[in-house]
Amino acid sequence: MSDVTPTRVVVAGGGTAGWIAAMALARQLGRLVDVTLVESDDIGTIGVGEATIPTARSFHEFLRIDERAFVEATGATFKLGIQFENWARPGDRYVHSFGTFALQNWVADFQHFWLEARHAGIDTPIGAYCLEHEAALAGRFSNEGKPPLSYAYHLDAGRYAAFLRTIAETNGAQRIEGRIADVRHQPESGNIAALVLEDGREIEGDLFIDCTGFRALLIGQAMGSGYDDWSEWLATDAAWAVQTETDEAPPPFTRAIAHDAGWLWRIPLQHRTGNGLVFASDCLDPDKARDRLMGSITGRPRSEPRLIRYKTGKRQQMWRGNCLALGLSSGFVEPLESTSIHLVMVGVTRLIQMFPFAGSDQAVRDRWNTMADTELEKVRDFIILHYKLTERDDSAFWRRCRDMAIPDSLRHRIASFTSSAQAWQAPDDLFRAESWLQVMLGQRLQPEHWHRIGALMSEGRLEGELERQRAAIAAHVDRLPKHQDFIERLLSGKAQAGAGLVHSG
Repeated sequence: MSDVTPTRVVVAGGGTAGWIAAMALARQLGRLVDVTLVESDDIGTIGVGEATIPTARSFHEFLRIDERAFVEATGATFKLGIQFENWARPGDRYVHSFGTFALQNWVADFQHFWLEARHAGIDTPIGAYCLEHEAALAGRFSNEGKPPLSYAYHLDAGRYAAFLRTIAETNGAQRIEGRIADVRHQPESGNIAALVLEDGREIEGDLFIDCTGFRALLIGQAMGSGYDDWSEWLATDAAWAVQTETDEAPPPFTRAIAHDAGWLWRIPLQHRTGNGLVFASDCLDPDKARDRLMGSITGRPRSEPRLIRYKTGKRQQMWRGNCLALGLSSGFVEPLESTSIHLVMVGVTRLIQMFPFAGSDQAVRDRWNTMADTELEKVRDFIILHYKLTERDDSAFWRRCRDMAIPDSLRHRIASFTSSAQAWQAPDDLFRAESWLQVMLGQRLQPEHWHRIGALMSEGRLEGELERQRAAIAAHVDRLPKHQDFIERLLSGKAQAGAGLVHSG
């Protein structure tokens, strides 16, 4: 093999984003890169991005991470979806699950058959035909058996970063402790030459990854990449977060509970529960928001609540020069659908696929930025959907959400579903058609028309097929162990780790 001079990659900032980047690059590119992560023990991390979507499992498989070791190290539990409460109206409840529906063909998706059946008087809720939906509500889980469940994780972000650090350092990544005081630029290109630490040390590199959070020390302050503000559509701008002792068996889903100026989250882990209150500060005073959060928790607090302020939006260029931003430094939608960790994972995966071994190339940067922008904008639309499709009239916050103008891309999706029950996943969409379907129906958006192919089925056949699927799902759920019981079996070695995942050592 020919000698290769490794590309010097410097990751600024630790936490979940920093250690995902360092671990993935060191593990996947090996001796082709020299990875250094710089972080300060004196600077805390946000540490509340503690829920994922099913793409996290694919990323773990890609990096050969053992599921049992991960679950044990991070206090993780399993997640089949998100339960939304009070969103369309106070008292409403629905689950956006990670599942699919069996009855569909190339002509029409499941909702068209379900709507035809409802038109004929069969009024079974749509969730009854989704395995993950029913398992979530029953509090049951297993990664064994067929058909397999589609699932994600709840995790302790601090423990996850430490877990990833161990893997990264085992694969050659180096950690340097220190606070970044300045950034030295290359005089001709304007690219970053080195990070200057407070003690005078300079950390030189070829490619710099900004994982400094909302401060965006590199991509924003040093490289001058501007910020597109999305607060006209996503009005929340702050959150209180607090951890509490676990006082019940963890359900296999996240809870998102709307209140009159935003929403609350509940994320169940093995050893504690993550709690937060997201709010618009022009509708709810921060001190009152804190009191509301503390009045809503059920377990004993493990720490003082922390206030996190943010502005929804994205960097105009997430990769500029030889600096690429990941995590909060690149932009922030909001935590509602647990996409933050996914966006870091897909961003670093895309970087590995397009890695600039020959130096920073404008065409590569443009392609990476275009893909990142498109995905984030579609995530943005999906989040806006939850707010726009409200019928709440009990507060200024919800009236503003209900009446706001929305991006044309989302307006077209809503109109298509309203007129003809069309829901779809485009090639560059993160969320599947089933996700759009569950949220739109859950938010009380009812189609006026649908594809009538179901009307071609002989009398009783559609009803019989739907009943067969409902009964099969109910029987499958009854055979699943309780979520807590499965976690205990997994950690004791009596349950199978996720298929395709191998040990991280």
